[in-house]
Amino acid sequence: MTTEARIEVDERLPIIRITRDFAATPAQLFAAHTDPALFAQWVGPDGMETEVPVWDARDGGEWRFVQRRDGEQYAFRGCFHQVNERRIVQTFAYEGDPDGVALETVAFEDLGDGRTRLHAQSLVDSFEARDAWLRSGMEVGVNEGYAKLDRVLSDAAV
Repeated sequence: MTTEARIEVDERLPIIRITRDFAATPAQLFAAHTDPALFAQWVGPDGMETEVPVWDARDGGEWRFVQRRDGEQYAFRGCFHQVNERRIVQTFAYEGDPDGVALETVAFEDLGDGRTRLHAQSLVDSFEARDAWLRSGMEVGVNEGYAKLDRVLSDAAV
């Protein structure tokens, strides 16, 4: 089982693809991505406190979360376009760069035996924006967040 996320780019399109395996069912991963209380426990790098003031995980719903650490604040928002047990399609924007909206898809592949492969992709508006995301240290936030997600999923309540 892959415990570190594989982050890949497409040379023809400004897309970032992330793949990672989890010791959880698709339903558990879906819950962790759609329940705001669960989501706040794992999203982002270590040391961030996450507040979720807006969360309507349904087709046409909207979301917003705010992360804080050491007096700094980072806010993100978007809209859910499709929400079902197989995949979530949403927009994603950092409020510090409101013109940089990405289209994101997260899909849950059942591997059997209580294991699931998460496939995520973010389509941004340019290669420059994609490369800026990669230079931002996003892999640290992705891997630390997914390590926290492993711990959240190990809780029998999820």
